[in-house]
Amino acid sequence: MTNLPERAGRPATPEMRASDADRERVAGVLRDAAGEGRLTLEELDERLDAVYAAKTYAELEPLTRDLPAEGTAPPAPAPSSGTDFRPVRGAPSWRGGIGIMSGFRRSGVWNVPRRFRAFAFWGGGKIDLREARFEEAEATISVLAVMGGVEVIVPDDLTVHVKGLGIMGGFDQRASGPGAPGAPVVVIRGFAFWGGVGVKRRARKHDKRLRKEMRRREAEAQIEGPDAPS
Repeated sequence: MTNLPERAGRPATPEMRASDADRERVAGVLRDAAGEGRLTLEELDERLDAVYAAKTYAELEPLTRDLPAEGTAPPAPAPSSGTDFRPVRGAPSWRGGIGIMSGFRRSGVWNVPRRFRAFAFWGGGKIDLREARFEEAEATISVLAVMGGVEVIVPDDLTVHVKGLGIMGGFDQRASGPGAPGAPVVVIRGFAFWGGVGVKRRARKHDKRLRKEMRRREAEAQIEGPDAPS
Protein backbone atom coordinates (compact mmCIF):
# COMPACT_ATOMS: atom_id res chain seq x y z
CA MET A 1 0.00 0.00 0.00
CA THR A 2 1.39 3.40 -1.03
CA ASN A 3 1.65 6.05 1.67
CA LEU A 4 0.58 9.53 0.66
CA PRO A 5 3.44 12.06 0.94
CA GLU A 6 3.18 15.44 2.58
CA ARG A 7 2.82 18.60 0.54
CA ALA A 8 3.73 22.04 1.86
CA GLY A 9 3.85 20.76 5.45
CA ARG A 10 0.40 19.16 5.38
CA PRO A 11 -0.65 15.56 4.66
CA ALA A 12 -1.70 14.84 1.10
CA THR A 13 -5.34 14.00 0.49
CA PRO A 14 -6.71 11.43 -1.97
CA GLU A 15 -8.02 14.22 -4.18
CA MET A 16 -4.63 15.91 -4.50
CA ARG A 17 -2.98 15.81 -7.91
CA ALA A 18 -0.12 13.30 -8.28
CA SER A 19 3.26 14.31 -9.68
CA ASP A 20 5.47 12.47 -12.16
CA ALA A 21 7.71 11.47 -9.23
CA ASP A 22 4.70 9.98 -7.42
CA ARG A 23 3.79 7.93 -10.47
CA GLU A 24 7.37 6.68 -10.87
CA ARG A 25 7.48 5.71 -7.20
CA VAL A 26 4.35 3.57 -7.57
CA ALA A 27 5.66 2.09 -10.83
CA GLY A 28 8.84 1.06 -9.00
CA VAL A 29 6.82 -0.76 -6.33
CA LEU A 30 4.91 -2.63 -9.05
CA ARG A 31 8.07 -3.63 -10.91
CA ASP A 32 9.64 -4.93 -7.70
CA ALA A 33 6.46 -6.91 -6.98
CA ALA A 34 6.59 -8.48 -10.45
CA GLY A 35 10.25 -9.36 -9.93
CA GLU A 36 9.30 -11.15 -6.69
CA GLY A 37 6.52 -13.10 -8.42
CA ARG A 38 3.66 -11.22 -6.73
CA LEU A 39 2.34 -9.96 -10.08
CA THR A 40 2.26 -11.59 -13.51
CA LEU A 41 3.66 -9.68 -16.48
CA GLU A 42 0.13 -9.12 -17.74
CA GLU A 43 -0.94 -7.68 -14.37
CA LEU A 44 2.17 -5.50 -14.32
CA ASP A 45 1.36 -4.06 -17.78
CA GLU A 46 -2.24 -3.35 -16.78
CA ARG A 47 -1.26 -1.60 -13.57
CA LEU A 48 1.52 0.42 -15.19
CA ASP A 49 -0.98 1.70 -17.78
CA ALA A 50 -3.22 2.78 -14.90
CA VAL A 51 -0.28 4.39 -13.05
CA TYR A 52 0.72 6.64 -15.93
CA ALA A 53 -2.90 7.56 -16.60
CA ALA A 54 -3.57 8.44 -12.93
CA LYS A 55 -4.10 12.10 -12.06
CA THR A 56 -4.73 11.91 -8.30
CA TYR A 57 -3.56 9.94 -5.28
CA ALA A 58 -7.00 8.32 -5.12
CA GLU A 59 -6.29 6.69 -8.48
CA LEU A 60 -2.79 5.54 -7.48
CA GLU A 61 -3.53 4.09 -4.05
CA PRO A 62 -5.62 1.03 -5.14
CA LEU A 63 -2.86 -0.13 -7.51
CA THR A 64 -0.59 -1.21 -4.62
CA ARG A 65 -3.24 -1.93 -1.99
CA ASP A 66 -2.71 -5.71 -2.18
CA LEU A 67 1.11 -5.43 -2.06
CA PRO A 68 3.38 -5.04 0.98
CA ALA A 69 4.68 -1.53 1.55
CA GLU A 70 8.37 -0.89 1.09
CA GLY A 71 10.30 -1.83 4.21
CA THR A 72 7.46 -3.93 5.65
CA ALA A 73 8.38 -7.34 4.24
CA PRO A 74 8.61 -10.16 6.79
CA PRO A 75 11.96 -10.23 8.60
CA ALA A 76 14.40 -13.08 8.29
CA PRO A 77 13.34 -16.02 10.46
CA ALA A 78 14.73 -16.68 13.90
CA PRO A 79 17.02 -19.69 14.33
CA SER A 80 15.17 -22.99 13.84
CA SER A 81 17.90 -25.50 12.95
CA GLY A 82 20.94 -24.37 14.92
CA THR A 83 21.84 -21.58 12.49
CA ASP A 84 21.12 -17.93 13.21
CA PHE A 85 20.03 -16.20 9.98
CA ARG A 86 19.28 -12.83 11.57
CA PRO A 87 21.29 -9.74 10.58
CA VAL A 88 24.43 -8.83 12.49
CA ARG A 89 24.69 -5.23 13.57
CA GLY A 90 27.76 -3.58 12.10
CA ALA A 91 28.37 -6.28 9.45
CA PRO A 92 28.69 -5.20 5.80
CA SER A 93 25.39 -4.89 3.92
CA TRP A 94 26.48 -4.94 0.29
CA ARG A 95 23.73 -4.19 -2.25
CA GLY A 96 25.63 -5.43 -5.27
CA GLY A 97 28.92 -6.25 -6.94
CA ILE A 98 30.55 -5.16 -10.21
CA GLY A 99 33.42 -6.82 -12.03
CA ILE A 100 34.44 -4.99 -15.23
CA MET A 101 37.78 -6.36 -16.38
CA SER A 102 38.29 -7.08 -12.70
CA GLY A 103 36.59 -9.01 -9.94
CA PHE A 104 34.55 -8.67 -6.77
CA ARG A 105 33.98 -10.92 -3.76
CA ARG A 106 31.20 -10.93 -1.17
CA SER A 107 31.92 -13.41 1.60
CA GLY A 108 32.31 -13.85 5.32
CA VAL A 109 29.68 -12.52 7.72
CA TRP A 110 27.54 -10.01 5.82
CA ASN A 111 23.88 -9.00 5.74
CA VAL A 112 22.17 -9.97 2.49
CA PRO A 113 19.56 -7.40 1.40
CA ARG A 114 16.18 -8.15 -0.16
CA ARG A 115 17.64 -7.46 -3.60
CA PHE A 116 21.29 -7.91 -4.59
CA ARG A 117 22.55 -7.12 -8.10
CA ALA A 118 25.75 -8.44 -9.67
CA PHE A 119 27.34 -7.55 -13.01
CA ALA A 120 30.42 -9.06 -14.66
CA PHE A 121 31.89 -7.95 -17.99
CA TRP A 122 35.24 -9.42 -18.94
CA GLY A 123 35.60 -10.06 -15.26
CA GLY A 124 34.20 -12.17 -12.46
CA GLY A 125 32.67 -12.25 -9.06
CA LYS A 126 32.07 -14.57 -6.13
CA ILE A 127 29.06 -14.42 -3.81
CA ASP A 128 29.50 -16.69 -0.80
CA LEU A 129 26.43 -17.14 1.43
CA ARG A 130 27.86 -19.74 3.81
CA GLU A 131 28.30 -17.24 6.65
CA ALA A 132 25.77 -14.67 5.46
CA ARG A 133 22.84 -13.33 7.42
CA PHE A 134 19.57 -12.16 5.88
CA GLU A 135 17.67 -8.91 6.32
CA GLU A 136 14.42 -10.53 5.19
CA ALA A 137 12.95 -14.00 4.75
CA GLU A 138 13.52 -13.95 0.98
CA ALA A 139 16.43 -12.54 -1.00
CA THR A 140 16.73 -12.15 -4.78
CA ILE A 141 20.17 -12.16 -6.41
CA SER A 142 20.05 -10.79 -9.96
CA VAL A 143 23.13 -11.59 -12.05
CA LEU A 144 24.18 -10.34 -15.49
CA ALA A 145 27.34 -11.96 -16.87
CA VAL A 146 28.64 -10.88 -20.29
CA MET A 147 31.89 -12.53 -21.32
CA GLY A 148 32.51 -13.01 -17.63
CA GLY A 149 31.53 -15.27 -14.78
CA VAL A 150 29.90 -15.14 -11.39
CA GLU A 151 30.01 -17.94 -8.81
CA VAL A 152 27.34 -18.18 -6.12
CA ILE A 153 27.95 -20.52 -3.18
CA VAL A 154 24.95 -21.41 -1.02
CA PRO A 155 24.91 -23.56 2.12
CA ASP A 156 22.88 -26.77 2.20
CA ASP A 157 20.25 -25.45 4.59
CA LEU A 158 18.96 -22.60 2.37
CA THR A 159 16.02 -22.98 -0.01
CA VAL A 160 17.26 -22.02 -3.48
CA HIS A 161 15.41 -21.28 -6.73
CA VAL A 162 17.61 -20.70 -9.79
CA LYS A 163 15.76 -19.08 -12.69
CA GLY A 164 18.49 -17.69 -14.93
CA LEU A 165 19.05 -18.07 -18.66
CA GLY A 166 22.28 -18.66 -20.55
CA ILE A 167 22.86 -17.96 -24.27
CA MET A 168 26.21 -19.10 -25.64
CA GLY A 169 26.97 -19.43 -21.97
CA GLY A 170 25.70 -21.23 -18.90
CA PHE A 171 23.40 -20.57 -15.96
CA ASP A 172 23.68 -23.59 -13.66
CA GLN A 173 20.33 -24.55 -12.13
CA ARG A 174 21.30 -27.80 -10.44
CA ALA A 175 21.53 -26.17 -7.00
CA SER A 176 17.78 -25.49 -6.87
CA GLY A 177 16.06 -27.26 -4.01
CA PRO A 178 14.54 -27.00 -0.54
CA GLY A 179 16.42 -26.13 2.61
CA ALA A 180 15.83 -26.51 6.32
CA PRO A 181 12.39 -25.54 7.71
CA GLY A 182 12.27 -21.81 8.41
CA ALA A 183 15.46 -21.07 6.46
CA PRO A 184 15.57 -18.04 4.15
CA VAL A 185 14.68 -18.43 0.48
CA VAL A 186 17.25 -17.31 -2.09
CA VAL A 187 16.09 -16.68 -5.67
CA ILE A 188 18.91 -16.42 -8.22
CA ARG A 189 17.86 -15.00 -11.57
CA GLY A 190 19.52 -13.27 -14.47
CA PHE A 191 21.24 -13.74 -17.81
CA ALA A 192 24.60 -15.04 -19.03
CA PHE A 193 25.88 -14.27 -22.53
CA TRP A 194 29.23 -15.70 -23.56
CA GLY A 195 29.74 -16.13 -19.87
CA GLY A 196 28.58 -18.23 -16.99
CA VAL A 197 26.84 -18.19 -13.65
CA GLY A 198 27.64 -21.15 -11.44
CA VAL A 199 25.50 -21.89 -8.39
CA LYS A 200 26.96 -24.49 -6.02
CA ARG A 201 25.79 -26.11 -2.81
CA ARG A 202 28.43 -26.34 -0.11
CA ALA A 203 28.47 -27.20 3.58
CA ARG A 204 28.73 -24.30 5.98
CA LYS A 205 32.26 -23.52 7.06
CA HIS A 206 31.61 -24.35 10.72
CA ASP A 207 30.07 -27.68 9.60
CA LYS A 208 33.25 -28.47 7.69
CA ARG A 209 35.37 -27.71 10.75
CA LEU A 210 33.13 -29.91 12.89
CA ARG A 211 33.32 -32.84 10.48
CA LYS A 212 37.10 -32.45 10.24
CA GLU A 213 37.41 -32.55 14.02
CA MET A 214 35.17 -35.64 14.22
CA ARG A 215 37.28 -37.44 11.58
CA ARG A 216 40.44 -36.53 13.53
CA ARG A 217 39.04 -37.97 16.74
CA GLU A 218 37.87 -41.15 14.97
CA ALA A 219 41.35 -41.59 13.48
CA GLU A 220 42.98 -41.14 16.89
CA ALA A 221 40.60 -43.68 18.42
CA GLN A 222 41.47 -46.25 15.74
CA ILE A 223 45.20 -45.72 16.29
CA GLU A 224 44.93 -46.06 20.05
CA GLY A 225 42.77 -49.19 19.78
CA PRO A 226 40.06 -50.46 22.09
CA ASP A 227 42.50 -51.30 24.90
CA ALA A 228 44.06 -47.85 25.05
CA PRO A 229 43.78 -46.21 28.46
CA SER A 230 41.09 -43.54 28.72
